[in-house]
Amino acid sequence: MSKLLMSIKKELLLLSRDIGGIVILFVMPMLLLVAVTMVQSGSFDSLLGTRMQVLLVDHDQDSISLRIKQSFAKDGSLELISQLGGKPISESEAKALVHQGAYQLAIVLPKDLSKDLNVHVKQNVDKILAEFDFSGDTTRRIAVAPVAAKEIKLYFDPATQAAFKTAVKMSIDKLVSNIETQTIYSTFQSELGEQQDNNFTEQQFISFKEVDDNENGKTVIPNAAQHNVPAWALFAIFFIVVPLSINIVKEKSQGTMVRISTSPTSYATFLLGKTVGYLIVSLIQFYLMLLVGVYLFPYLGLHQFQVQGYFPLLSLIAIFSGLAAIGLGILIGTIASTQEQSAPFGATLTVVLAAFGGVWVPVFLMPNIMQKLSVLSPMNWGLSAFYDVLLRHAGLTAILPAIILLFLFFILTLSIAIIYDKKKKTI
Repeated sequence: MSKLLMSIKKELLLLSRDIGGIVILFVMPMLLLVAVTMVQSGSFDSLLGTRMQVLLVDHDQDSISLRIKQSFAKDGSLELISQLGGKPISESEAKALVHQGAYQLAIVLPKDLSKDLNVHVKQNVDKILAEFDFSGDTTRRIAVAPVAAKEIKLYFDPATQAAFKTAVKMSIDKLVSNIETQTIYSTFQSELGEQQDNNFTEQQFISFKEVDDNENGKTVIPNAAQHNVPAWALFAIFFIVVPLSINIVKEKSQGTMVRISTSPTSYATFLLGKTVGYLIVSLIQFYLMLLVGVYLFPYLGLHQFQVQGYFPLLSLIAIFSGLAAIGLGILIGTIASTQEQSAPFGATLTVVLAAFGGVWVPVFLMPNIMQKLSVLSPMNWGLSAFYDVLLRHAGLTAILPAIILLFLFFILTLSIAIIYDKKKKTI
């Protein structure tokens, strides 16, 4: 045990004396986390339906515009702005602001929209009633010039995602259809001399209900913070591959391995000391990233990272992710002959695994072929486990497959390194 403790102390001392390594392991990931989250925050918000300001050019100034304002106010995801600087917004001004990227959407309601809709509906109702001759009024059969169809114009920011455009179009189309239907009901009741019943005209027979099957009934909305904190924590953890492999190469070139082999200290103690030492480093990295997400993000105007009582499970995932990274680092350090081989190869491999694993771009936004290839990256296993805990409120049973994969990756890479080292010594 004393030999193991001294081995762990040796690894931590080597790291503490390497200022550049400390910056790479602790400072760089935190800077990347803050920078990338700030860059991606707007994209995630637009993708996930966070409250957004929308320009409204109201040429109608009647019942339909009032209903649209009331509907958007109830929805809560879109905030309508009809005035800027205390003056109504013109169509040209709204179009320019949207194309400049200041706003993502502008809605333009045509003049006399409510009035012409009422006229159009009344004409159609009169034609239907005239066919049945309910009133006996021949004036119903007199041809009336039809009212021209109206168009609600939508100006979208060119950078707006297609999914958001489709959602807005469907929402407005549904709203206008409901208004037309209610207008038809009201006109029929008026023409037939029935007393209008607002509860009857405004009721909706078929509706949608989102069913939440989480046990606690709470749904965590995935945002930029929920993705980037675990993703870049994994990147930081796997980046220990670089200093770990460099230290192993140094020890081989400086004769440390020869001295260890001739001393009472076993090779297993040597590997275990590195494993425990760098596992401590990986946990420190992970907890620093959590602190940034929980305490620094709100001061930067970003979403706060919500741990929500899952700290033990998150720590467990971080431990096994750290083991996977350590196994890979030991393998690279054992196979490499020089620092010029281990450092660039380890850094490049970490970046590639991060790209495939969904650190840079979430896997659900990747093409199908990339989504299939992402399962080959151990970072993807860890990130999927973090998602299960943070977004799906999963327990230990659900994340157990990912933990087993990470541990098997550690065992596999460590075994290959041991076998390679033994064969090299026998040559």
